[in-house]
Amino acid sequence: MTATARSAEEQGAERFAAMPEDWTRALAVVAHPDDLEYGAASAVAEWTARGKEVVYVLATRGEAGIDTMEPAEAARVREEEQRASAAVVGVTEVEFLDHRDGVLEEGPALRRDIAAAIRRHRPELVITVNHHDTWGDAPGSPWNTPDHRALGRSVLDAVGDAGNRWIFSDQLEQDGVLPWSGVRWVAVAASPAVTHAVTVGDEATRKGLASLLQHRSYIEALTDEDPETYARSIVHGGLDQYARRNGGQRAVAFELHPC
Repeated sequence: MTATARSAEEQGAERFAAMPEDWTRALAVVAHPDDLEYGAASAVAEWTARGKEVVYVLATRGEAGIDTMEPAEAARVREEEQRASAAVVGVTEVEFLDHRDGVLEEGPALRRDIAAAIRRHRPELVITVNHHDTWGDAPGSPWNTPDHRALGRSVLDAVGDAGNRWIFSDQLEQDGVLPWSGVRWVAVAASPAVTHAVTVGDEATRKGLASLLQHRSYIEALTDEDPETYARSIVHGGLDQYARRNGGQRAVAFELHPC
């Protein structure tokens, strides 16, 4: 993008604040395999390259996501693809909570499992995906899915639950975990209300693209387009979109909630 183009596109657009960097451990909690790879994985690659630790927790195995594949087989395939995808960006620990794909319910059951994960991993930063009704802020923007809405809102609530010893107290007795009130921020990826961004370099961009391409079975069921062409348009398109408010540098942007 040229300086002239950047100037024209950035007129009237407030520049993103920088994402906090004074943390060592993050927990990414999403609904399905591939949720992080549609943008946030490039930021994860940037962070792990700097020595930060990131753990993935997925509420489901994505078993309802491939129309041509029975759920049990889809769960197996998508779990394998997610573990391979995480490894590309430097994430070695991936957990699945085994809630049912497509019918996640916002409420105590989901909050309980997320709070337990927060108590186990004790992150300073929690990452999730868009919990808003739509994917954009303009009238007629595409409607978000029920799983994303339920999961994201439950994550925001579970952060508070994790620090309160009188909520889900049996976890402290049965599982030996301790309350954790050390979460300092929740970062929501793919939000229509992004506020902060992390700049990503060429290597993190490459890894983000490779990470999405690990979900080949899902992509091939989703579109007739060449998987690499499709993935490149998604990853590069998102990073370039956020570059307009990041001084022309590719970035992943988040809606950041201080805790």
